[in-house]
Amino acid sequence: ICRRLDGLPLAIELAAARLRMLTPRQMADRLDDRFRLLTSGSRTALPRQQTLRAVVDWSWDLLDDAERAVLRRLSVFAGGCDLAAAEAVCGPEALEALGSLVDKSLVVAADPSGDGQMRYRLLETVAEYARERLLEAGEHDATLRAHLAHYRELARTTDPLLRGHRQLDAVGRLEAEYENLRTALRTAVAERDEQEALCLVLSLAWFWQIRGLRGEARQWSSAVLELGPDPFAPGAPAAVPLWERCTDRPPPLTGDLLQEARRGVHLVHLACMDMQGELQAWQNPAAQRKLRAIAGAYRPGMPQVCRNPGTLWFFAVLLTGQVERLREIVDAAVRTTTDRPDHAWEHALALQMRANLIANRPDWEGDAVADADRSLAICRRLGDVWSIAEGLCARGAANERHGRFEQAADDYRQAVEQVELLGAHAQRDVLRSRLGAVLLETDRPERGERLLREVITAGPLGDQEAGPAAR
Repeated sequence: ICRRLDGLPLAIELAAARLRMLTPRQMADRLDDRFRLLTSGSRTALPRQQTLRAVVDWSWDLLDDAERAVLRRLSVFAGGCDLAAAEAVCGPEALEALGSLVDKSLVVAADPSGDGQMRYRLLETVAEYARERLLEAGEHDATLRAHLAHYRELARTTDPLLRGHRQLDAVGRLEAEYENLRTALRTAVAERDEQEALCLVLSLAWFWQIRGLRGEARQWSSAVLELGPDPFAPGAPAAVPLWERCTDRPPPLTGDLLQEARRGVHLVHLACMDMQGELQAWQNPAAQRKLRAIAGAYRPGMPQVCRNPGTLWFFAVLLTGQVERLREIVDAAVRTTTDRPDHAWEHALALQMRANLIANRPDWEGDAVADADRSLAICRRLGDVWSIAEGLCARGAANERHGRFEQAADDYRQAVEQVELLGAHAQRDVLRSRLGAVLLETDRPERGERLLREVITAGPLGDQEAGPAAR
């Protein structure tokens, strides 16, 4: 109760007075309506101190018009914002007004990450009051639109940084703003704004992958694919080769790019299914028809299936039992991206995919270790920590297949170190289960067993696939 009342002495005093008729649990449950709840102050107090609303009203009355405008617009942010976001959403007067609001203790300014970037947030009590004022002013919808536009652009322009030497900073930036990004997604879905929603999901898809946020990816892709027509339905426009990404420019998208964006969201949703809980649902006749339509929508080597989320197409191919097509698909992806400097990351990804396939299919020709090494060289040049880990994992699988268990263990160990830099705990557990399994084949089986048990006991905190693999 004290935390939700922001530690404000008057608010706590008013809450204490209510404990004569409410239990603490009842009190906590009703704090979303705190201005109606906390109205029983001392009769000997000044009028402005007798109710929570009165004390905030008093502070509001002392503000000028610019300060009031900024304060009420700040209420749309979730978890605070930086100065750029405040100026984009609250208007050009935000800088001066923020300074004044901080001085008056209505806005809290802090540098939580120590990176020199100040963030601004409202106390919960002030935020609730400011939201009421925003609605009264008739600015709620317009302010939410400005918030949506700002965070869509933040996601769209940060996404490319997730594939290079600025990856760690980009992950940190998206994590710091994730509650605002979710608010933007909610706004787009609630307003049935397909264009904005498509851009947000496609811009966040790789971040969700890196951070192991499969549930988030599934939830939002499911909501967004309902906003437009099914791009894989009979009679839908056929896919054409596209070098341009759907997020290379802000919305609106038209023509082939719009159709490809819709396909991309469907692919994100397919790839993020709960393999234990949802796989059975894809076995019914209608779902199988949908999978066959997805599997037949593209030709191997089309540019868009050489990058995320187009690479997820192979899930549909796999789930329809067309395993032999996978080799054709990855070989074509390697050819398409060869000697294209602007698609070096995509080339590394294609090499990784081929290395993994060859490592798991000893009947297929090819050198998985060589492919993994080529991929690693590219990823190290780009500075992509996540993809370095994936390349090491692919090489580890190849070494394991050939009985080179010590080399495989070293590859998996290095991969674990890389994903720990990113805080990618779900992928870390997958890699630790692989490391544990391969250590069983070396002269350190007790270390391998200990690792596997640690992954199993991680329970809900670990990855949903790592635990079963470790068992």
